[in-house]
Amino acid sequence: MMIVDVGCSSGPNAVALISTATDAIHGNCLQINQPPPEVCVLLNGLPDNDFNMVVKNLVTLRQSKKTIVVTGVAPGSFYERLFTSDSLHLVCSSNSLHWLSKAPEDLTRNHIPVYDIDEHARRERLPMVHEAYAQQFRKDFSLYLELRAKELVSGGRMVISLGVIDKAKFDSFYVPLYGSSSEELREIIEAEGSFSIREMRVHDPRTYMTTTLSTPTRFVNNLRALFEPIIVQHFGKVMDEFAMAAELYWSLDGSLQEERARTSRTLC
Repeated sequence: MMIVDVGCSSGPNAVALISTATDAIHGNCLQINQPPPEVCVLLNGLPDNDFNMVVKNLVTLRQSKKTIVVTGVAPGSFYERLFTSDSLHLVCSSNSLHWLSKAPEDLTRNHIPVYDIDEHARRERLPMVHEAYAQQFRKDFSLYLELRAKELVSGGRMVISLGVIDKAKFDSFYVPLYGSSSEELREIIEAEGSFSIREMRVHDPRTYMTTTLSTPTRFVNNLRALFEPIIVQHFGKVMDEFAMAAELYWSLDGSLQEERARTSRTLC
């Protein structure tokens, strides 16, 4: 039986998905009183990835699981053929298919920047940028499905995860943060009565956002600094996926800074 992780990570989690799959196969065979099949596991990643740690993890995995006979790596883009026809029984892919094969052709061909200093021009182009990214994803994902269909045996399975969190956890997540207005602060201080206000200065949030949220990286770094502890406490180890999604959202919505400044409460 041949199992492959397409678009694997290059860190300590590189064999996590494959390990889970082999454990599930072994457990299912025990339930039906059948001997587990001999398994070949392969990991796919881009050629520029550091495969040294991946190979070491594969060796450890093979030593810990008797049913794994062969292990290997298959460098290359998953938007091209990677394996022979009718050779794979299980294809896994976790948190990798949101990466496009290239920047949207409609934007690069017409030299249309995703980011623009001119806010008016950026907002006008936003629907075009969204559609260009959506079209490129449709094209890439369709190609991915076509290629894997040729490589899977008849009746084979493909498991894809794009990092969707549990709905119950999402519904029960509350950020303990509230941005009060100057009027609210004044009312509470005066009602409590212990202090009198000598001076109150109001800072324009747009000044802060212009400098600290000017790029996707800065935006994500600010999110990490503010919310990483409570996100990890509630959802577990999802911060990397959250950061990637936040950066993608910022990139697609160039008007985020303006929108947040317009709708945010005034902070004092």
